Amino acid sequence: MCVTATVEGSTTQYNLSGTGIMAPGWMGVGFGSQMADSPMVILWSNSDGTITLSQRQAPAEVMPTVVSNPPRTATLLNNVSTASGSSPQFVFSIPSESTVTVPTIWAFGSINPGSSSPSATLQMHLESIAANFDLSKDFNGTTGSTVAASSTALLPFQRLVIAHGILLTIGFLVFLPSGVLLARYLRTFSAKWFTGHWIVQVMISGPVIIIGFALGIRAVVETGAPPLSDNHMKWGVAIFVLYIFQCSLGAFIHWVKFDIRVMGRPPQNYFHALLGLFIIGIALYQVRTGYRSEWPKIGRGALGVSTDDVWYTWVVILPVFYIIGLAFLPKQLRQEKSQRKTKFHESREEVVLTDFETRSKE
Repeated sequence: MCVTATVEGSTTQYNLSGTGIMAPGWMGVGFGSQMADSPMVILWSNSDGTITLSQRQAPAEVMPTVVSNPPRTATLLNNVSTASGSSPQFVFSIPSESTVTVPTIWAFGSINPGSSSPSATLQMHLESIAANFDLSKDFNGTTGSTVAASSTALLPFQRLVIAHGILLTIGFLVFLPSGVLLARYLRTFSAKWFTGHWIVQVMISGPVIIIGFALGIRAVVETGAPPLSDNHMKWGVAIFVLYIFQCSLGAFIHWVKFDIRVMGRPPQNYFHALLGLFIIGIALYQVRTGYRSEWPKIGRGALGVSTDDVWYTWVVILPVFYIIGLAFLPKQLRQEKSQRKTKFHESREEVVLTDFETRSKE
């Protein structure tokens, strides 16, 4: 969407227009540097060709509600507005601010409210921007548009989303694979591999993942979106629960031993290994849905193709390093077999010695 503003005496005329790339469901501007507590003017077209103007406000990054007595009353200019087509134009006038530099936010929603009521329910915006309008400049060209957007700023909930994405990407796609590869490569060379493994998987990854998960929940609360309202949220909770379960299972396997063996080791060991690989694999998918599907929803536009390039590279690198580590598997199996034989002989010697001592006493 494009926003222009023209000062005409004691009023300012705002023109909100679509770019033709996507038909807008609604468009709006707010007077302030962030969504919270900023008076807003939101407009949308109706099926009968009319345009609804709704003045709203929100206490946080939630759906704004109608304000019965706004600080400045906006007036729809039907004679210069256009409701139809992929590039509609909504024009309204409002009493001018006392300053020439006006902090302004504007947003674009792709879903029409489906009602002409000013209090109709709005779906979350697809894009939003915060900038400063410099209304002191002279008319520019024939349109009289006098807008200067000095800079864009992140809204509070957008900062939460960014921190959430960064932390969980590092936690699930850097730290957890590092712990897996550490175990895969070092277990045949050092008996201390388990110490390094659990430190990376729990002590290092744990705080990063827990904080990132909490920030994701907070971001959902800030936006007012329903919990678990899409697949990314649902899978996010599922992966977090699986991570907690996997850590608990690893501790259980280490401290509780069973005599049941499958190919020389307890069956839960195989399950633990496969579950770890599954968590990393599904985390790769989750990160992709995050930056491709969720990120555009917060109003910062789609990320560049370089993000895809990094993701595809990581999808290749992680399996390659793990497969290379499998070259140490035969050595690991030989070591474990030798250890079992040693323990078996030590156990037999202990039994024989105990039997000999018992007979000697008799």
